[in-house]
Amino acid sequence: MSDNKINILYVDDEENNLFSFKATFRLKYNVMTAISGEEAIKVLKSKPVDIIITDQRMPNMTGVEFLESIIDEYPEPMRILLTGYADMNAVIDAVNKGKIFHYLSKPWSEEELDNTIKRAYDVYRMRQDEKELTEKLGVTNEQLEFLLRQRLLS
Repeated sequence: MSDNKINILYVDDEENNLFSFKATFRLKYNVMTAISGEEAIKVLKSKPVDIIITDQRMPNMTGVEFLESIIDEYPEPMRILLTGYADMNAVIDAVNKGKIFHYLSKPWSEEELDNTIKRAYDVYRMRQDEKELTEKLGVTNEQLEFLLRQRLLS
């Protein structure tokens, strides 16, 4: 993570929302924006992302469809869904298919979104730390098994 800032990808088909998000959070976080799910996938291929925030209602690909399409290749980033519509089916789909961390209504409040980002990042870091510890444990187990086999052979 460059500059020790959280890397956030914000996806929305409305340019004003992209500008507003970037203006609000650019000093606090590394903000990348995309105007569509397709453009967001290009960003994911080129830069590390810790948190993805996406609008639900977009042409060509909804926020849930976007999140669902990247889950296999990019399982680590935390996912936050925004929508200006009270579409309960979208929320249920997002939880079940897109593996979202949190759902927020638009227009978002800066404080609420900032707190959600912080909580999401805490969970993200905890998962990353757990993954690293599990990998280290696996290496240690392999080393112990090797040493045990050496002892049994001597």
